[in-house]
Amino acid sequence: MQNAPESSLVGQEYEVEVGPVAHGGHCIARTDEGQVLFVRHALPGEKIVARITEGAEDSRFLRADAVRIIEASKDRVEAPCPYSGPGKCGGCDWQHAKPGAQRRFKGEVIAEQLQRLAGLTPEEAGWDGTVMPAPGDKLPAGEVPAWRTRVQYAVDAEGRIGLRKHRSHDVQPIDHCMIAAPGVTELGIEKQDWPQMETVEAIAAIGSSDRQVVLTPRPGGRLPLVELDRPVSVLRVEERDGSVHRVHGRAFVRERADERTYRVGMGGFWQVHPQAADVLVTAVMQGLLPRKGDMALDLYCGVGLFAGAIADRVGEQGAVLGIESGKRSVEDARHNLQHFERVRIEQGKVEQVLPRTGINEVDLIVLDPPRAGAGKQTVKQLAALGARRIAYVACDPAALARDLAYFREGGYKPRTLRAFDLFPMTHHVECVAILEPAEKGH
Repeated sequence: MQNAPESSLVGQEYEVEVGPVAHGGHCIARTDEGQVLFVRHALPGEKIVARITEGAEDSRFLRADAVRIIEASKDRVEAPCPYSGPGKCGGCDWQHAKPGAQRRFKGEVIAEQLQRLAGLTPEEAGWDGTVMPAPGDKLPAGEVPAWRTRVQYAVDAEGRIGLRKHRSHDVQPIDHCMIAAPGVTELGIEKQDWPQMETVEAIAAIGSSDRQVVLTPRPGGRLPLVELDRPVSVLRVEERDGSVHRVHGRAFVRERADERTYRVGMGGFWQVHPQAADVLVTAVMQGLLPRKGDMALDLYCGVGLFAGAIADRVGEQGAVLGIESGKRSVEDARHNLQHFERVRIEQGKVEQVLPRTGINEVDLIVLDPPRAGAGKQTVKQLAALGARRIAYVACDPAALARDLAYFREGGYKPRTLRAFDLFPMTHHVECVAILEPAEKGH
């Protein structure tokens, strides 16, 4: 007899064969009853015991952890990090996989999303199917690249520092995060307690010695006196409205990319991997091939990384318009690009600001939208501008694939696609697609 619909399966264990990798840092398996399992800490082809962590008998799918490996994959390694594994830190997804296998899985996910959401094969997307490691990240199995220049630590009720568990607010206390960059680790945040704090974010800039700590107190919590092992600026997130205020030191850090220094204020967005900004600028510029006198758009422009690179290359006759919704980032972008007379930065949402500018044609477009992608309305607006080439920088392969399908409706097709492993040990992957008008043909 069928139990009540609310019959939870959490804690139940199933012996299963693990199928392909799926988007989100897990693999697919099925119970004997045919229910789909999203299993973490497993690898394709393994035979495992999976313990259910979320879901009930009538759920569309169940989430599970691999708690025992019966037949291991040749891609499996012992997780180097002691905090990686079922029920522990949720920061990394693939500590238990060889680095080459991690990149292969990411490639399989990109291919699957392109096929399912855009109807594109890798060949049709202009992609060779590989995910490139960042320079300096090719390490032997069992070694972990220390790449995270920005780490947001969580704090438990006792004030101990840690990282959140997977899909949970629970905190896994830690004494060292292996993927944290040396500039973060050397602050010594992990060595002390942080009573009354909700989170402690550490930022270690690349190309300058700037270090920043952003504190979010618990409701009513008082800021501690911050004494760390290195000089550091301190910022505070306001409980009222989430705004960020300077407590001590500089309100910004100086980052470096494409031989230019960028000011990034108040915990604003910058790529996390030390090589990421340069890798992405190179890929975008090689794809767009800006010419002297070009008119270009940089959308979701942040502090002006791509706008600066394009402005350098289009010369005094060229022009760049950047659009960014974050007020602080717009101030930084204007500061960073102030010596380019023909660069303008507008604040607001792309789909609202772009029609107001009166621009009806451009030569080049670069867009680096948030995780959800640009969406149908924005893509339609961009396709109507007749750009010679469009560079799409994507941190989510599903959003990229959806938007590529919208661009196809607007008459654009991918010329090339490149994928970069700028988030080792996690399921995240960065892609750069270069689009051109479809009628150009190959």
